[in-house]
Amino acid sequence: MNFLVTGGAGFIGSALCRLLARNSQDRVVVLDKLTYAGSMGSLRQICSQPNFRFVRGDIRDRQLVSALLAEEKIGIVIHLAAETHVDRSIDSPAVVVDTNVVGTLVLLEAALAYQRSLPHAEQLAFRFHHVSTDEVFGDLDASDPCFTEQSPYAPSSPYSASKAAADHLVRAWHRTYGLPVVLTNCSNNHGPFQFPEKLIPLTILNALQGSAIPIYGTGRNVRDWLHVEDHARALAIVAKEGRLGTSYNIGGQAECTNLDLVEMICDILDQKRPLPWGKSYRSLITFVPDRPGHDRRYGLDTTKIRNELGWAPRHSLRSGIENTVDWYLHNDWWWEPIRAHRYQGTRLGLENNSLHRKDDGRGSFGLSALPAQKSFDQISN
Repeated sequence: MNFLVTGGAGFIGSALCRLLARNSQDRVVVLDKLTYAGSMGSLRQICSQPNFRFVRGDIRDRQLVSALLAEEKIGIVIHLAAETHVDRSIDSPAVVVDTNVVGTLVLLEAALAYQRSLPHAEQLAFRFHHVSTDEVFGDLDASDPCFTEQSPYAPSSPYSASKAAADHLVRAWHRTYGLPVVLTNCSNNHGPFQFPEKLIPLTILNALQGSAIPIYGTGRNVRDWLHVEDHARALAIVAKEGRLGTSYNIGGQAECTNLDLVEMICDILDQKRPLPWGKSYRSLITFVPDRPGHDRRYGLDTTKIRNELGWAPRHSLRSGIENTVDWYLHNDWWWEPIRAHRYQGTRLGLENNSLHRKDDGRGSFGLSALPAQKSFDQISN
């Protein structure tokens, strides 16, 4: 099978590509713009493989996407490319909508034209897998049951609203035009190669540097946590075997408050790399003003994917967090340049005038980005 993975140099996308590329019979083609959160280092172990190709480019480039689909004879598109950080979406919503909504529209149009150009048997085998988030469902009270695939959408942030819009477009292209699609909605991920603006790597790296560990509000917001390698396995299974026209929830069934999670990380670090002055890393925890519109709780019912496709997470919350901490402890080659030059832990998403801030055109919200290159920059082929 030939896969096109958009956003394959990102956190979840690179985990999926590393998994898919293990099968030498499959070909993995990545299309990624390499904005601030994309890293070729995340693909380092597979870049030299003959069944892997990287193309630097924008999912909004219809000509590029169409050419790649035809040239590589793609059988399955797995669409992960997106602006994913809620705080950044609060600061620059137009950038998020442009990438997440317009970008998805361009991909759908190109995929439909390509699929219709194929011989009949290949048309039937083609699939478009759209990867989304649990945040599209909105907020849960502590006593509410978990979200199912039938739960209504109620997004709270510009990010989740953009993903909800993209989800609706994908469903519309299936219903109106017959494009063979599957969708997945996942819970919060953790694991190797996650850009350090997110809670878990930010906590680990701030702790290692002896800096304050920020907790939004009271820290009582609840999230369900899933190891990225478990998520990658689920994505591969759904892409190949999921029922067309349907969605699947992917979660770890490991709900935890943000405060409890950070304290767990601190306790693990106390064991693995104690502070030289003898205090616990918990002493670095600092409560900061809450995020605007911060959802209280997310939780996913994963009965459908378990029953239909036989998937289940292999990591518990504790084992997954320990695995993640170990990775950051032993892979400073990856994160140190990011902390030094691209992201130093600056808080985003609180400025009253954020809606009037101009983006610099690089999708990086003012952070340094890699220089522009031609669309078909084949780093590895």
